[in-house]
Amino acid sequence: MVLGTASHVGKSILVTALCRIFRQDGFRVAPFKAQNMALNSYPCKDGAEIGRSQVVQAEAAGVDPEADMNPILLKPTSDRASQVIVGGRVFRNLEASEYYSLRVELFPKVLESYSRLASRFELIVLEGAGSPVEMNLKENDLVNLRMAQAVQSPVLLVAGIDRGGVFASIVGTWELLTPEERQLVKGFVVNRFRGDPKLFESGVEFLERRTGVRVLGVIPYIHDLRIAEEDSVALDDQRARTDHRSKSEGCSEIRIGVLRLPRISNYTDFDVWQTEPGVTLQYLRSPAEVSAVDLLILPGTKNTIDDLAFLRQHGFEAGLRRHHLDGKPIVGICGGMQMLGQWIYDPDGVESEVPEIAGFGFLPIETVLEREKVTAQVKASRAGRQEQLEGYEIHMGVTRYLPGAAPKLRIWERSGQRVNVLDGASDDTGQVWGTYLHGIFDNDEFRREVLQSLRDLKKQSELLGSVGAQVRKQAGAATEPSAAQEDRYDRLARIVRQHLDMKAIYRILEGQNA
Repeated sequence: MVLGTASHVGKSILVTALCRIFRQDGFRVAPFKAQNMALNSYPCKDGAEIGRSQVVQAEAAGVDPEADMNPILLKPTSDRASQVIVGGRVFRNLEASEYYSLRVELFPKVLESYSRLASRFELIVLEGAGSPVEMNLKENDLVNLRMAQAVQSPVLLVAGIDRGGVFASIVGTWELLTPEERQLVKGFVVNRFRGDPKLFESGVEFLERRTGVRVLGVIPYIHDLRIAEEDSVALDDQRARTDHRSKSEGCSEIRIGVLRLPRISNYTDFDVWQTEPGVTLQYLRSPAEVSAVDLLILPGTKNTIDDLAFLRQHGFEAGLRRHHLDGKPIVGICGGMQMLGQWIYDPDGVESEVPEIAGFGFLPIETVLEREKVTAQVKASRAGRQEQLEGYEIHMGVTRYLPGAAPKLRIWERSGQRVNVLDGASDDTGQVWGTYLHGIFDNDEFRREVLQSLRDLKKQSELLGSVGAQVRKQAGAATEPSAAQEDRYDRLARIVRQHLDMKAIYRILEGQNA
């Protein structure tokens, strides 16, 4: 098991690396996270919904993701409530206090999922959540030390050093563990170290002397990793990286802006834009930032009505309308598409206490939020096109077409079954469109067409300088092949191998001391 001293210290990425390393070493390995709280999710082949990080880890392990890898998924709908997904299916919406009262009866389901995986895999890499010593929550814990104790899993404790406080976080966590819990901790890992590792040798000596536990690795900060991270806390780092790139490389020809919604979900839909030359991806937090982008995207959200109200309250609606009047395109994905329609209704209180709200009115559609969730891997095509667009659906709403609506796509396969379902919508100009298809920009040909249309619009509105001309010349270059993600997993595994004592890890797995 990989535990962390806090959230966002790199637990998910280390689990991903270990899954890849064990696979390379000939083991059949699976990831497991008893409970995940994340708005980034993905449907397995059977439609079961799990956290995106476990999907990434399964890919690294070379196996299909399944619900048993993440038996409980919490998708926050507000600061105090979440949609609870058990075994890949919606259980119900619960306040935090209600959920805690159910943990005793949910834990056997977690163990059942683990047992099913254990019967089929040689190794399981478990991931914890947040800190294992949140003393106000520890009694009801089912994802950290309770899980490790239940299956007698040895533990690696990971701390991130790039934000400071690494000694306090490791020693503080160690001091709050009971003697029985300390017996499970077999080693520490210091993650995201910048600079010469020799400068941390005295730090290693201090931690080992202070705790009696070995530091098994000091892993460097890995730049340009481009492996999906667990949740939207990573967007703060993404914003910093994007701003740094823009300043260091000059202004990019095409700027793509994604509205940073409070309940943004599945923001991995847009990671692929970072691989395109001459494109800057930004997450917009202020209405003033909207005017600078060439393509404005309204992303998915776990609470469409509340996030729509947030955009209005913070002045984004005027920015959207100016953007549209300037002839620049607007795209809505899933909840973002619902916002672009005429009305959103929530008669059963699925997401909000607000029964209905007017949308931004760009698309002739209206949506009714229903209790049954659609989760499916899909294949689709545009009208009159012989193509295969792949993606996935995760949504509660049923969208109805109003007079004048033009569907964007036709879904012809859903969860392996042949269907004939219209999806998405476009306005009469084609400059505003939406779809339920998450991952649509991962389709290379489709993405290149969108990018070329943006370049054409840019040419019509301004004279391009020499920098823009040079980027245009690069536009014909092929984008990364589909094997690129495999290369990233291999690169991650290679770096972690270099800096993590894998011989000690294998001794631990054999029940020996590190």
